[in-house]
Amino acid sequence: LYPSPLHYKQVPKLIGDMKATFLLATDTFLQGYARAAEKNDLGSVRYVVAGAERVKAETKRMWEPYGTTILEGYGCTECSPVLAVNTPAAIREGTVGKLLPGIEAKLEPVEGIHEGGRLTVRGPNVMAGYLDPDQPGRIIPPEGGWHDTGDIVVIEDGFVAIRGRAKRFAKLGGEMVSLAAVETMVAKIWPDQNHVVVALPDARKGEQLVLVTETPQADRAALLEAAKQQGFPELWVPRAILVTQAIPVLGNGKIDYGSTRELAASRRSLL
Repeated sequence: LYPSPLHYKQVPKLIGDMKATFLLATDTFLQGYARAAEKNDLGSVRYVVAGAERVKAETKRMWEPYGTTILEGYGCTECSPVLAVNTPAAIREGTVGKLLPGIEAKLEPVEGIHEGGRLTVRGPNVMAGYLDPDQPGRIIPPEGGWHDTGDIVVIEDGFVAIRGRAKRFAKLGGEMVSLAAVETMVAKIWPDQNHVVVALPDARKGEQLVLVTETPQADRAALLEAAKQQGFPELWVPRAILVTQAIPVLGNGKIDYGSTRELAASRRSLL
């Protein structure tokens, strides 16, 4: 174990010195290591298990020269924390793998979302409950043992594909739009930088999409053309673009969506 995954230069050197074959990391960290690594630092890594955020196509491309297999997984703190993971014996592109043994799952319908549903799980790894803030020492257990993950997913042949957080959908003109799906579209145009799409209140349409990006040359004309080529409706194209030097991230490597949204809101009058 190494105390800080943020040391992008030191971690690859340690991997190279130890000839490590297995690595646990997030997409953000994997990109950081690949960029900072010297030629032979990462060549020993056979498998990476990646979680906490979606693994980008650019990340996979950066690790291809090493022959590393990236196994994407998924979980949450309340579930100790792994729920699903791809394995060398069962892997499917675009998914986070199959649910672990002993985990039951059901999909609750969500208004405006026509594919998949809100994932609720039950199993031996699910927490006992949340602490009651009003009664110290008391635990509020999940109803019936079922924990609501808050994620919209599709399950096909046992493989789980995440469509986005329930709270990371925007309602535009009565249609539910996945912010994660729009981010995927943007990443295909500018794969070398990070991008976040946030929804801000809009008096006319209810909400408005804003792209926060590290790409200096980002422009809406390119977004419109990409949407047309990828089969996205114009409604899904962000109305405004905010270029920033670095998108905020948390200490664990995840995108800090709250801070990113606050950044967009604070600059809204300039967009």
